[in-house]
Amino acid sequence: MASPINDARASERELVRAAQAGSQEAFAGLVRMHQRRAYAVARAIVLSHEDAEDAVQDAFLHAYKALDRFIPDQSFGAWLNRIVSNAALDLVRRKKVRDADALPETVALPFRDPAVAGELRDRLTVALGRLSPRQRAVIVMHDVQGFTHGEIGSALGIPEGTARSDLHHARAALRRLLQDLRTTP
Repeated sequence: MASPINDARASERELVRAAQAGSQEAFAGLVRMHQRRAYAVARAIVLSHEDAEDAVQDAFLHAYKALDRFIPDQSFGAWLNRIVSNAALDLVRRKKVRDADALPETVALPFRDPAVAGELRDRLTVALGRLSPRQRAVIVMHDVQGFTHGEIGSALGIPEGTARSDLHHARAALRRLLQDLRTTP
């Protein structure tokens, strides 16, 4: 009996092969299949909605142009996430200015007081902006979006152990940057 995961992989492989044969509809299907995850990867790195959209658009364009070099038996999603993360990191390097855009509404805040929530969100955004792009990407991808260490490593082109280490160092840096927010019992 075929599992839904195997069916999805087979469907993805069929779309990849059709896209490699020149089907724009097949490539559009791949875009629909992976656009949310691609956006999540880019947003974790750049933190600005507009920059994330630009990075994703650049990544899909690059993927389309490089599709003939993709081996269909591999994971298209992992290959695409690597392209997306590179596009987002390139965008960060080009801008050299970090945008302090609001965090997505999916981020859980440690306090429920609405009067304090805006200030905490602003402080967290500023603190995240002070991390390196890779540390910021790792912490948001893991703690906000639920990526595994292996998925983060694959997306950013680093070993899984390096993703774990980067996450540890990013959390430590955030603790230092936000230490005055801690309350004593």
